[in-house]
Amino acid sequence: MERCSFDLRVLVTGATGFIGSHLCLRLLDLGMEVHGLDDLSRGSLKRAKILENSGMSLHKADVRDWATVHEVLHEVKPDAVIHLAALISVEESIRMPELYMEVNAEGTRNIVRAASNVGSGRLIYASSAAVYGNPIRLPITEDHPTSPLSPYGLSKLMGERYVTSEFIGREKPVILRIFNVYGPGQNPEYAGVITKFMERLSQGDPPIIFGDGEQTRDFIHVDDVVEAFIRSLDTPLNETAVLNVGSGRPFKIIELARMMIRLYGLNVEPIHVPPRPGDVRGSYADISLAKRLLGWNPKISLEEGLRRLIVEGDT
Repeated sequence: MERCSFDLRVLVTGATGFIGSHLCLRLLDLGMEVHGLDDLSRGSLKRAKILENSGMSLHKADVRDWATVHEVLHEVKPDAVIHLAALISVEESIRMPELYMEVNAEGTRNIVRAASNVGSGRLIYASSAAVYGNPIRLPITEDHPTSPLSPYGLSKLMGERYVTSEFIGREKPVILRIFNVYGPGQNPEYAGVITKFMERLSQGDPPIIFGDGEQTRDFIHVDDVVEAFIRSLDTPLNETAVLNVGSGRPFKIIELARMMIRLYGLNVEPIHVPPRPGDVRGSYADISLAKRLLGWNPKISLEEGLRRLIVEGDT
């Protein structure tokens, strides 16, 4: 994507998180006025400092705190709100479903209401492929039935409902259903299979695969995800857009493991352990709608993205 020239005041929730920090730096690079909203409970203080030093204004607030959220948005009066703040661990959501509904669902409702009240323009909501559950057909299109398998997935779907039913802005909102995002700076505690494989391979240990490894996933680099958010800022829309953000390509976990072993230059074989209950067997996105509406197209292949992480030490 070419350098944007539009001048916007953008508020990003979850600004110090994995995707949020990459996005804020990109927005700043494009010359936009960027405000971050984050309670810093799980984001990175180091990232917060880097973002502030780069020109972002950070507002400390919990999305569950309606009064503070409304106060921040009233102060900032953003042209656009990008809502990324969320808890993202499927396993944790099973242990703590009430917390996930409070933060991800009700927190989203607070953002939606506040953005509507202060007359924000576009609202962009970071949703998840977890809203689909077990696919009944592949590739997954946006009209695929939603049947989440976890409280996390349900909380993200509830957030979507609040966006579609309660947001009143100058422009129609955008909902981005993000598939398996990876890249530098991902939190190991909540990271996906790529980061977990890296943790073991960097120590010379073989990766652990749950099941036979024939299950497929759609891996998308964080830089490509960021560009989808950028494109969503100023694309004219006649109605709410719900868009898949993925590579559009299925990749077997066993193929991923072998590619990463090769990039690390190791001579090891993956260890197979019993499959985890509830794991989706196959998943990949149909991204034709995002391509058509946003003019967006992922640029970074899985091998190139992994090479940046592993060989070039992209951090």
